[in-house]
Amino acid sequence: MSRLEAIRYEEASPEAQELLDGIKKKVLRIPNIYATIAHSPVALKAFLEHTAALKSGAFDAQETEAIALSIAQVNHCGYCLAAHTAMAKMAGLSEEDTWALRSGTSRDTKLKAVTGLAKDVVETQGHPSREKLDAFFAAGYNQAALVELIALVALNIFTNYFNHIAGTTVDFPAYKELPAVA
Repeated sequence: MSRLEAIRYEEASPEAQELLDGIKKKVLRIPNIYATIAHSPVALKAFLEHTAALKSGAFDAQETEAIALSIAQVNHCGYCLAAHTAMAKMAGLSEEDTWALRSGTSRDTKLKAVTGLAKDVVETQGHPSREKLDAFFAAGYNQAALVELIALVALNIFTNYFNHIAGTTVDFPAYKELPAVA
């Protein structure tokens, strides 16, 4: 299977370099996922704009990271599990919180509802159960939040599948595997 290499900054197109400069300004480095998506400045720009737009939506940083973690767990994306574990901690979640979110056992009603629905959307290929939808709305989310959840699912599936195909080298701290379920 073909793999994509992270593009060296000097070899990136001027359009990609401009986007990478913006990333470096915000996070003080260029994570491998961005350097790899940069093979296509169009895709990188779309990814960055989609991500930025959703940051001003219905979900706070903890909810957004919880959604990303649950989807990465379903899709077994090591890069995203490492990246979103680190970002979840920066958003105020503990290591134990990240395990609970990934395993679907969070004690936080809202986080459990949003990650349960996100996981169900992925596992059922867009046909979540009425039970998961009802729990989502019962937790206080509205229809706008449901639309944004679907957008976040799509965004995270993109990164998960991208990393699988590219074989993106993980450049975030290691995450702990969940215990095997017997």
